[in-house]
Amino acid sequence: MVLLHVLFEHAVGYALLALKEVEEISLLQPQVEESVLNLGKFHNIVRLVAFCPFASSQVALENANAVSEGVVHEDLRLLLETHLPSKKKKVLLGVGDPKIGAAIQEELGYNCQTGGVIAEILRGVRLHFHNLVKGLTDLSACKAQLGLGHSYSRAKVKFNVNRVDNMIIQSISLLDQLDKDINTFSMRVREWYGYHFPELVKIINDNATYCRLAQFIGNRRELNEEKLEKLEELTMDGAKAKAILDASRSSMGMDISAIDLINIESFSSRVVSLSEYRQSLHTYLRSKMSQVAPSLSALIGEAVGARLIAHAGSLTNLAKYPASTVQILGAEKALFRALKTRGNTPKYGLIFHSTFIGRAAAKNKGRISRYLANKCSIASRIDCFSEVPTSVFGEKLREQVEERLSFYETGEIPRKNLDVMKEAMVQAEEAAAEITRKLEKQEKKRLKKEKKRLAALALASSENSSSTPEECEETSENPKEEKQKPQEVPQENGMEDPSISFSKPKKRNLFQGGVDE
Repeated sequence: MVLLHVLFEHAVGYALLALKEVEEISLLQPQVEESVLNLGKFHNIVRLVAFCPFASSQVALENANAVSEGVVHEDLRLLLETHLPSKKKKVLLGVGDPKIGAAIQEELGYNCQTGGVIAEILRGVRLHFHNLVKGLTDLSACKAQLGLGHSYSRAKVKFNVNRVDNMIIQSISLLDQLDKDINTFSMRVREWYGYHFPELVKIINDNATYCRLAQFIGNRRELNEEKLEKLEELTMDGAKAKAILDASRSSMGMDISAIDLINIESFSSRVVSLSEYRQSLHTYLRSKMSQVAPSLSALIGEAVGARLIAHAGSLTNLAKYPASTVQILGAEKALFRALKTRGNTPKYGLIFHSTFIGRAAAKNKGRISRYLANKCSIASRIDCFSEVPTSVFGEKLREQVEERLSFYETGEIPRKNLDVMKEAMVQAEEAAAEITRKLEKQEKKRLKKEKKRLAALALASSENSSSTPEECEETSENPKEEKQKPQEVPQENGMEDPSISFSKPKKRNLFQGGVDE
């Protein structure tokens, strides 16, 4: 007689169920469909054999990924080997996914079946699962499904949720837009203020400095020796400050009214604030690149590396690209135009902005761009898939590009890639150990502060609970003091003080709180 079992995967764990009257069930599928909706009839068909709950939300996510990829997880293997009969030929296991059924049949030797009456039984198990498992409620099962669904979706959308490369994409896009806007606005200030002081345009080339000077000088007729020190501070050059002062005395500009100067100064202050924000945004971008892609930023720079990530869509997509794609990333129009007209294909795309391409000779630009794209592909993969990202590999790869550049110019033979990577591995392990040590110290300090805070709150709560009724009446007579310091509620009947907020969440049962996100 063949024993039919059904495997059901839920957000809280695996369930193994046995079916009664196997021969009748296999022949009477319409009756099974009707009995699914009735809990009493369904209990006559299905019996819970074993239930294996997940230890944590991380374990639940690992098992969900394994099931979706058709891999038998250790928890699933232990459940099946423990609770299924030893005679595998007499066991028929019903599963919902054909991929996981094929993996179980290949690795464990159990015959698996999908579809047909198995799908109807699994539908009934999904409907009445909270009634089959003791201690599991419908609300906790829904919370567990919601938490696991969020975690699974985030893992699918992005390879690693902690690496927020989306911030890099938005930052570099905003940085490029700010550069265009600042240039446009600065040209407007030059044309507007140049009507009054045209000589200033030839002396000052920097846009932000010009706007600061236009805001400071105002009417050129009021510029005198007393303002020379401030001019030197703004221009960072004594000769230019002296030239501005001399030009203001013999300027051929037209006179300007006070209301016009007010509008020019107002607009100049806006452009200056945009320039300052652009600098702070560039600092933020550098810090994010050092956290997310340290090797890529050390190799090719923060701006070019961020543009590569933004053009690819994410760091994971960039890591999946071959070196030939990275080389022409950003030059797609030129590539397809060359393929259509059968002309020469482009040698470089976004990596053209790297200093290595500019330093190379004209005949070596194609070779150095191909070599640089190869190293960028390696650096992006290291940043994407390493657990503790460091800039060691990026610095070593940069040294290799420098050696290859000198080889093209002088003929000096560079080091072998194997020797460089061995040296980088040793340094990377040391850097990773140092980073881990610092994180552990920070965690210990945080826990110590948390313990002190909880002890202080517990002491304050105990003092408040030991106060007499007369003291409580005295405090109630002073409403101002009550507003300054909130009254703490004493503990009654063993309940917790609501004024105390613990930062560490309590460990919850998966049945009570579901899988945490």
